[in-house]
Amino acid sequence: MSFADGQRIADVVLWEGYLLYPYRASARKNQVRWQFGVLVPSGYAEAASSSERPDAWTEVLIEPDGSAYLEVRLRFLQLQARGLEDVNGTDVPSLTVDGTLHLPWDEAVERTVDVESQSVEALLEGDVRVPFEIPGGEEREMLSEGAITRRRWPLTGTIAMSARREDRFLRVRVAVTNDAPWENGSDRDEATRRAMLGAHLLLAVSDGRFISLLEPPAASSDAVASCKQHNLWPVLVGTDGRTMLASPIILYDQPEIAPESPGDLFDATEIDEILTLRIMTMTDEEKREARATDPRAAAIIDRSDDLPPELLDKLHGAVRMLRPMPQPAAEPAPSPFADPFSPDAPFWEPEARVDPHTATVEIGGEQVGRGALVRLVPGPRGDSMDMFLAGRIGRIEGVWETLEEESYVAIILVDDPASEEHAWVGRFLYFRPTELELAIGVTQ
Repeated sequence: MSFADGQRIADVVLWEGYLLYPYRASARKNQVRWQFGVLVPSGYAEAASSSERPDAWTEVLIEPDGSAYLEVRLRFLQLQARGLEDVNGTDVPSLTVDGTLHLPWDEAVERTVDVESQSVEALLEGDVRVPFEIPGGEEREMLSEGAITRRRWPLTGTIAMSARREDRFLRVRVAVTNDAPWENGSDRDEATRRAMLGAHLLLAVSDGRFISLLEPPAASSDAVASCKQHNLWPVLVGTDGRTMLASPIILYDQPEIAPESPGDLFDATEIDEILTLRIMTMTDEEKREARATDPRAAAIIDRSDDLPPELLDKLHGAVRMLRPMPQPAAEPAPSPFADPFSPDAPFWEPEARVDPHTATVEIGGEQVGRGALVRLVPGPRGDSMDMFLAGRIGRIEGVWETLEEESYVAIILVDDPASEEHAWVGRFLYFRPTELELAIGVTQ
């Protein structure tokens, strides 16, 4: 068995959010770190009443083909605190040695815990628990004008596996627990030193295959519904159904990395082109601080600065599929632009929709359209920014319909000094009809 199919995606999950643009230690977004897959000591979770938990588990479904065996690999980051000392051994906030800036920073070290291949049939007879320990350590790197210190704290944990039969399937549960002792109250910075960061599981099965929990075959739907997840979400990786990634970030089956992506930016859902262009426009001083923050940040800066134009062009977009052009009709078809809103057009085409400038919608028992005045009453599930607009008066600029035939009303605030400019460029606020009331008696 091999985890090769899931390794690259797992690496992205492991380092996601480690360091964000502008990749400087002083940036506010890099002050609160470690957002995904954080398994803290149980004592901290209780003391801080934190939503971060000491444990995580996943339940997956295996369709055996003989005597199925399961391999488990736990991966996470161990925090490594990097400090600086001057020649007298005193902690300092920065060091410049031979023109190179050095800064303190919390680095991370990859850790892997592999569990021996387990017979899934044997797991039916009883749980298997595998304790593990990750040692701490300290290193000192001497410089001509001081030293760089690095310290790690020991970690302890347990991987537990169990199984039960679900018709002709086997439901397997794999759980991870942080068993590190804790006596430091509710200090999160201290807790992350003894936490597993970015924790996730890779699972591989032989003589069997995993069942997708997102698109299960009909015969397995009841068994899939019985699978419970806690802080992990399992998806298929690879194409043979023998490998799964249980990730702290919800993914879809067979997640992929765009082949055009030149390297990790620690922000996998962001657009590579935008980030790369922003990095290129950073000042020399900003790049100097980013390089001093972390070697991985330095690699990102250097890669972006050295990116050839042809590779940058590839980041702009890619054609994944081409469809054949339709054969011309025997007689010229009438232009769809003759009637831009044609009810005979396919439902997914814009011309099939109702003209938003003439469409109406029912509000307060009346059909109203463009030009009507309404009062905004955002619902409890609305956007938080909408709540600041509650009670304001707006003018309807159009009624738009989604492919699911839901109506949204485009609004311009009548007391907005920039309302004419917003209307001119089409920058509207959008509300459901149920979030609007007729502004009776109100005039512009």
